[in-house]
Amino acid sequence: MPIAADHHPKQNHLLAALPRDAFERFAPYLELVPMPLGEVLYESGGQLHHVYFPTTSIVSLLHVMQNGASAEIAVVGNEGLLGVALFMGGETTTSRAVVQSKGHGYRLEGQLLKDEFNRAGPVLRLLLRYTQALLTQMSQTAVCNRHHSVQQQLCRWLLLSLDRLQSNTLTMTQELISNMLGVRREGVTEAAQHLQAAGLISYSRGRIEVLDRPALERVVCECYGVVKLESDRLLGDLPRLNT
Repeated sequence: MPIAADHHPKQNHLLAALPRDAFERFAPYLELVPMPLGEVLYESGGQLHHVYFPTTSIVSLLHVMQNGASAEIAVVGNEGLLGVALFMGGETTTSRAVVQSKGHGYRLEGQLLKDEFNRAGPVLRLLLRYTQALLTQMSQTAVCNRHHSVQQQLCRWLLLSLDRLQSNTLTMTQELISNMLGVRREGVTEAAQHLQAAGLISYSRGRIEVLDRPALERVVCECYGVVKLESDRLLGDLPRLNT
């Protein structure tokens, strides 16, 4: 496909790490797609037909209860992909994938990735390393949601998001944050106000700017460090496109 001037598939770290022959097999079929804030890429229980490689967007994976309540179990950005279930032996997912930070990504027909995975070569090993990092994030998020305060969860969420963005600013309403963290909106408001009063963030009208990341890292719970350490161990050596 033609590559837009400001976009390139290798802005996604997994695509950048593909062996040259594998990337060349994918390249004609990679479709650049906009990912507007709040768009649902997958619905819980839905059939998966495509995988997505975010480049400038961030997507939240949410577990949705029967009563409509939801909680985030992981975030995926330019370090990874959406649609792990396709190559892990399933055709559906139990989570909802919702864009939490608008941007772009690349869509690929799922069968093409499955075929490459089944070659049992370097692509398989790369995807399994990413899947292990994702599972670590999911398990640590479950622990965090159970044992840590809303403020600590918000700090973890902000830092994980910043790791996947080119700037220190996120556009996100309190309602969306509360849905992702699985807490009441009032709890998010109180936590954000406390962080703002401490000079760590600036928050107004759905726009969050992190003013002091080192301070945020000092007050965040251990969960962020566990996830980042494992992600760096598994994926830190991947080549990245300089943009």
